[in-house]
Amino acid sequence: MLDKTYQPAEIEPRINDAWTKADAFRAGRPERAGAAPYSIVIPPPNVTGSLHMGHALNNTLQDVLVRFERMRGRDVLWQPGTDHAGIATQMVVERRLMERQQPDRRTLGREEFVRRVWEWKEESGSTIINQLKRLGASCDWSRERFTMGAHGEADDQMVQAVIKVFVALYREGLIYKDKRLVNWDPKFQTAISDLEVVQVEKKGSFAWGDGDPEKPFDAAALAKVLKKDPSGHMYYFRYPLAKRVPGYDGDFILVATTRPETMLGDTGVAVHPEDERYQALIKAGAKVRLPLVGREIPVVADEYSDPEKGTGAVKITPAHDFNDFEVGRRHDLAKINVLDAFGRMTEDVPQPYRGLDRFEARKQVVSDLAALGLLAKIEPTTHTVPHGDRSNEIIEPWLTDQWYVNAGELAKPAIAAVESGKTTFVPKTWEKTYFEWMRNIQPWCISRQLWWGHQIPAWYFLRDAQADERVIDLTAINAPFRGGTRDFSQFDFVVTESEGAAFDLIKQRYPTLEVRAVSGSAAALMLWQQQGAVGVWRDEDVLDTWFSSALWPFSTLGWPEATPELKLYYPTSVLVTGFDIIFFWVARMMMMGLHFMKEVPFDDVYIHALVRDERGQKMSKSKGNVIDPLQLIDKYGADALRFTLAAMAAQGRDIKLAPARVEGYRNFATKLWNAARFGEMNECVRQFDFDPSAVTHTLNRWIVGETERAANAVTAGLEAYKFNEAAGAIYEFVWGVYCDWYLELIKPILAGDDEQAVAETRACAAWVLDQCLKLLHPFMPFITEELWAHMVEHGERRQSLLCLSEWPRLSGLSSAAADEEIGWVVRLVSEVRSVRTEMNVPAGAKIPLVLTGASEATTARARRHDETIRRLARLESIGFAKSAPKGAALIVIGEATVALPLEGVIDMEAERKRLSKEIERAEGDRSKAVAWLGNEANVAKSPEHVVELNRERAAEAADRIQRLTAALKRIEG
Repeated sequence: MLDKTYQPAEIEPRINDAWTKADAFRAGRPERAGAAPYSIVIPPPNVTGSLHMGHALNNTLQDVLVRFERMRGRDVLWQPGTDHAGIATQMVVERRLMERQQPDRRTLGREEFVRRVWEWKEESGSTIINQLKRLGASCDWSRERFTMGAHGEADDQMVQAVIKVFVALYREGLIYKDKRLVNWDPKFQTAISDLEVVQVEKKGSFAWGDGDPEKPFDAAALAKVLKKDPSGHMYYFRYPLAKRVPGYDGDFILVATTRPETMLGDTGVAVHPEDERYQALIKAGAKVRLPLVGREIPVVADEYSDPEKGTGAVKITPAHDFNDFEVGRRHDLAKINVLDAFGRMTEDVPQPYRGLDRFEARKQVVSDLAALGLLAKIEPTTHTVPHGDRSNEIIEPWLTDQWYVNAGELAKPAIAAVESGKTTFVPKTWEKTYFEWMRNIQPWCISRQLWWGHQIPAWYFLRDAQADERVIDLTAINAPFRGGTRDFSQFDFVVTESEGAAFDLIKQRYPTLEVRAVSGSAAALMLWQQQGAVGVWRDEDVLDTWFSSALWPFSTLGWPEATPELKLYYPTSVLVTGFDIIFFWVARMMMMGLHFMKEVPFDDVYIHALVRDERGQKMSKSKGNVIDPLQLIDKYGADALRFTLAAMAAQGRDIKLAPARVEGYRNFATKLWNAARFGEMNECVRQFDFDPSAVTHTLNRWIVGETERAANAVTAGLEAYKFNEAAGAIYEFVWGVYCDWYLELIKPILAGDDEQAVAETRACAAWVLDQCLKLLHPFMPFITEELWAHMVEHGERRQSLLCLSEWPRLSGLSSAAADEEIGWVVRLVSEVRSVRTEMNVPAGAKIPLVLTGASEATTARARRHDETIRRLARLESIGFAKSAPKGAALIVIGEATVALPLEGVIDMEAERKRLSKEIERAEGDRSKAVAWLGNEANVAKSPEHVVELNRERAAEAADRIQRLTAALKRIEG
């Protein structure tokens, strides 16, 4: 016998073990040879990660799909793995070294530090994989991959894939080195991607203007404010004209900035070409003299300047602002880097500022401009400031040499593939986002100044080394950060597959010189100066994590080798991911897949929404509203969490998650458990030869038809990625049809003397339960596998695990006569129950029911099901009359009117008043919500969750009005 209580904490680990022992999820199963393939690559979670709600949603939806297709007989591969997560992992290990009071990264050296990272990975890197298994993820775990390969060795296939792609793109001119702006993290000393930048809103408090001689500028007061937070202020400076310009009323231009220290690197001032205020300056080719520095910089006409914003004049610092960089390129403005890698002022600024921290320089620049009378005002402002998501350091746009991919060229076939329908986005609206990003794509910076990651396969050596000439620029020994930028001006490089190949190429260039491996640029220069040998060293940078991730759909299948798996499972069937990485990952996989495989990496891209808290707010640690999926699994079980997420995963709509919803679906699992126990106690045993099309009893003909409809609805929902509709269909069938109606309706049969009817009903109930388990399995795999395996004393033994059983393919089971017969009973009982609830009829009160205007068929139907209707609707009797008695609530079902005499059971007049009052209150609630929504200012300024709350209030009140009005009409006849 099944245990009385459903205990997911006991069941789920045991079922997981059973799947593992059976190797249930392995792709390429012998019995599926020749079956149509179905493949998904998991979005590889960071190896440092722990399961969060986004992971739970993403992997639940993938698992629903792969379990569904596996049961449909496909050869399924769900490819698992993790991402090496360069900056995150390096930070974790560096923190561990510090906590253990061990030598830091620089002291250890690169080789030893990387060894320590691999050591950490072996100890802790499987955490999230184990958590995914707890969720029920049915990946082929035997094929688990890591973006750095098994141990990072050069001959590892995953490493070889990255090197091959890099070298090939370089040789095709699609990877190159360039000096451009990057997001620079001064704390971690590396470029970071846009995804690793968090925009933090800042608001200042200091205000000052030079219009009041009684209030001179107080540098100390400003310094005190900026010490707490250096951001949140707009500073207005006067830039004097180099010479007066006829037609321009003034001898300066007023510019504004939130980063005063960058003005030391200004090389232009931009105004809009149609701004009337500056036409004279544009025509005269005017220049201004940059305060504190003294150089003359041009006034340029550029549409980047907005005449409606501020003074309409914008200071241009090409080396420290992304927009300014583009303006500088259009007008050939100089790029002067005034910050070094640590955020300190460089040698390219006036002497008083050299070596100052950027924020100290900020205070000093403002103070000095005020002393010169060139500070016009300071205003508090609210603006966003970029921060490193892990360092929490303010990020600087920084001009430096980096490696880039020509993403614009690679994007062309990726755009065409979506335009032609080779790859389809679901929902389709996300294609617009994809196209906007791809058609405006910028070069992709792929180098990172880290030690953990795929080291770039480029080897440097001294340029123009001659045996009779050893005069070198010794300042280059300070490379790679000379003058604030990475300086490789005295070196050349080769890009190739290995160090040996690199040495061969360099020896061909210098056949008469000795070539040796060295540690870096300084060592190479000293070696040349002292011994006349050519030093060679590998580029210290590693590749952006997204570079190796972009190869994931084919590198995980064995590429660059032409493996059977690559041939069978590429392109993959669908990618399931979040909208926030369409550009960072989806687009790049499209580019790489099309370039190297000549085929799209996936047929469909399903974009799921965010999981928010129950009020619709984004979860964040600072708000304290983060919901831990592991805690929900501990409390309610993985099945309940999975079903909740799937049931709420409507296309294009964020999920508002409340623990109460998970608890509700835990109750659903309990309902299923109790239904199975009911069947077991009533000997509803499974029969392999049961034929649902051969049942004869009306109830059984009805339920097999309902089962067919449910199976078709679930199948259609999953095929269309409408997870919520599929989940809703099986939920309604299991709880609302099978449990609440069928099992209740068959109780008299099971207790009766008709042996044939009893036998058929037992077998039918068991067959329908099996179909429930199959249809529910993709959503709730643990409880369904447990119930599938459990057998009553006389039950037929299973021939396979549920996860490998056959998906229901049902047709021709519906019976119009049975649907009409049982449907009438269900509607009648449901309506009577609604009246009892709406009109406050005491639960224990048994009331009579009178049918009027009923046809002979309806009368006969009522008599056939008299006992069942009375039992389920809590009726005293069922009678027939030509007219309804007074004081009755009326219900119309078909041609008949159902009267429920309530006089004496409830106070009819008091009930009229109560219902009228409730309707009035509901109308007030609805009017209030509608009025709030009708105020455009409310909608515009309020958070989305507040707007949505008012929409829900309006809809709920409208529904209440409808129900209460119907109840009132029943009383009034």
